[in-house]
Amino acid sequence: MHGRVKVKSTAQQEEEKRKEREKKLKIYVAARDACFTKRKEGIFDDEALQISQQLLSSNPDFATLWNYRREILMYLETVKEEDEVQKIYVAELSFLESCLKVNPKSYGSWHHRWWVSTRLPKPDWARELNLCDRCLSLDDRNFHCWDYRRMVVKMSGVPVDQELAFTDRLIGSNFSNYSSWHYRSTLLPLLHPESPEPTSPCHKPPQSSTPPSPQILSHRVCEEQLLKEYELVQNAFFTDPNDQSAWFYYRWLLGRAEREEMISCVYVCRDEERVAVAFSGPVNAQACGLLLVLDGLPQRVEWRSVHPRFKHSPVWICDFPPGTISDIPNEHNLTVHWTEKPTHRDCALYTGRSESWCRDSATDQELFRSELSVEKTSVLQSELQSCNQLQELEPLNKWCLLTIILLMRALDPLGYEKETLAHFQTLKEVDSMRSAYYSDLCSKFMIENTILKMEYAEVRVFSISDKNLTTLCHLDQLLLVTHINLSSNQLQRLPPQFAMLQCLEVLEADDNSIENLEGVYHLPKLEEVILKNNKISSLSDLQPLASCPKLKRLDLRGNPVTQTADVESKLAELLPSVTDLLL
Repeated sequence: MHGRVKVKSTAQQEEEKRKEREKKLKIYVAARDACFTKRKEGIFDDEALQISQQLLSSNPDFATLWNYRREILMYLETVKEEDEVQKIYVAELSFLESCLKVNPKSYGSWHHRWWVSTRLPKPDWARELNLCDRCLSLDDRNFHCWDYRRMVVKMSGVPVDQELAFTDRLIGSNFSNYSSWHYRSTLLPLLHPESPEPTSPCHKPPQSSTPPSPQILSHRVCEEQLLKEYELVQNAFFTDPNDQSAWFYYRWLLGRAEREEMISCVYVCRDEERVAVAFSGPVNAQACGLLLVLDGLPQRVEWRSVHPRFKHSPVWICDFPPGTISDIPNEHNLTVHWTEKPTHRDCALYTGRSESWCRDSATDQELFRSELSVEKTSVLQSELQSCNQLQELEPLNKWCLLTIILLMRALDPLGYEKETLAHFQTLKEVDSMRSAYYSDLCSKFMIENTILKMEYAEVRVFSISDKNLTTLCHLDQLLLVTHINLSSNQLQRLPPQFAMLQCLEVLEADDNSIENLEGVYHLPKLEEVILKNNKISSLSDLQPLASCPKLKRLDLRGNPVTQTADVESKLAELLPSVTDLLL
């Protein structure tokens, strides 16, 4: 038996571990309390630095201790010479490296390192870049390190082309490095911006270490460089078609077209003495300087959004004082000025007419080609061919299918409608967890196509029944619609944006799953609502209809609410204007 190690029982081992943990905890709590006491008493000495260092070495995510440590260091700056301060901060950087070894993604450690680096009398930015390289070699998706690196690059003036070469190395070693792709997207517009001069397609500006501003980020990359980037990213997703990093970068390369900010439509109604103004995007009309001029005279009117929930809305309305434009024999000329841009739109209300509107006839490029840029159709067509080739090799690749859909939308939304619907069906099958997202996106595209067809026909009727719609969008484009048919879809609600349909007279939404009518709010012309076979279960769900002053006919057959006791009398009280009620 001599010389043999005695094996302890599991119970003994657990008890010894428990006692050891309790011992460490008592030491930790005592040190923590000592730090708190010193901070409360305003003591900023070397002992406090040592105690906080011991605590942070085992728990680098103790934010209060980092704050106390910064207070100590700022105090030492006031009582030490610059050379001593330099040594203290260099030692602090060494200590921080040990903390990052404990937790490479510690918020407190990275923030404190940034703070120390900016206060160093003589910072060594090369050392900091080297640290970033080492950390990213261990974990190339450490976003704390990426943020810190961008700060170091900015402070040290590293040339943009040098940073772009850095992303080349990381992407070359790992196509799945999303952070490198994203960083690359911030650098390319600085180094290879799209030049406004046609004679200089790839003009390079002076190198700059300044991070790109939002304005610069909105600029496109020059075509020569884009073609090189397309080749790079295609190598990535042909190598690993299921990796999402390259596909996201590819979407960025294809670009987004920005719609011009403008007043897209002005509608004036003589009967309601009301003006509705539609913009190309959500605005705050109360803050952006909207001026209404009637017959050459500025009007004092109060602009309001179409629904109380909206502070920013694409559609705003205002009312004239009674009698201002109600005189049928007279003609009136209105101008809406958007002084913030500045831009304006005129509208004439002619003699004998009860309403009038003014807007430009819009094309599909102007309305909905915002997913991908359409400035270079030939390039997009080439990219579509490349994606189709990949799809033949990988027929069930969801990223490829979705990109093909977006390219088809950018090139010819109506011409590719049949193929788009087929691809959506495949997407729902191969990526069933995101089926609801694909259904909503498909609904969005179907609504866009229906609006385009309606625009070309110049009608005020919007019919999109039996299309499996799960959501409603682009309702700001339907300001002038008088009749809407949404029957036989999968809608569960009429959202607040539905209140933008200020000219709506007839609403048909049979055979859906509608439970919420929040968007049917204060529609001044609404006369008829048909909601057969939905899921409206209580009278409170019908409350928004009470704000529609001209509502005459309401069909609620096949809804649970019809089983409510005394439903007819209660509805008569809730909706006194309704004379034709079908239950």
